[in-house]
Amino acid sequence: MKENHGFLTIAQAARLIEARKLSPVELTEALLMRVERFDSQLHAFITLTRDQAMKQARDAEAEIAGGRYRGAMHGIPFGLKDNYNTAGIATTGNSKVCIDHVPSEDAATTARLYGAGGVLIGKLATHEFAHGGPSYDLPWPLPRNPWNREHFVGGSSSGSAAAVGAGFVLGALGSDTGASIRSPAALGC
Repeated sequence: MKENHGFLTIAQAARLIEARKLSPVELTEALLMRVERFDSQLHAFITLTRDQAMKQARDAEAEIAGGRYRGAMHGIPFGLKDNYNTAGIATTGNSKVCIDHVPSEDAATTARLYGAGGVLIGKLATHEFAHGGPSYDLPWPLPRNPWNREHFVGGSSSGSAAAVGAGFVLGALGSDTGASIRSPAALGC
């Protein structure tokens, strides 16, 4: 089942985790191995948060084993588009201007996901500042469609789409200013 962990829905994984039939640590390790194996071909991630993810997964597993299950996101690996602030983790917006930007506070959305027990696998690619179209002179390469690497993913939530489509995370946050989520969905990721 390890090879298919990335293709569980959040609801399926949550039921297995709550019933203690799936370990958040095992799930997170399996997804990180998948990212390390395939992301060099897809470029979904700007920043991988391996150490933090494993700590969050171990904490979730201990809490659940102790009878403190928080709900459907507890122990679930997710990704964040790199325009959501993450305290202590670079938030670049895929721009040379912010390449060294490390926020001191989490975005409200990030804090809520952490509060629900979510496990951050990493920060995901986007168009520069989540605006405009693809650009070939940004610090990180454009994400590729996991079902056909010859094709672009589309939209500024392209890293989020590629990560979910490739089974790197069970869910990812994007944002939609001008079809940033709708374009990747239409392109089949």
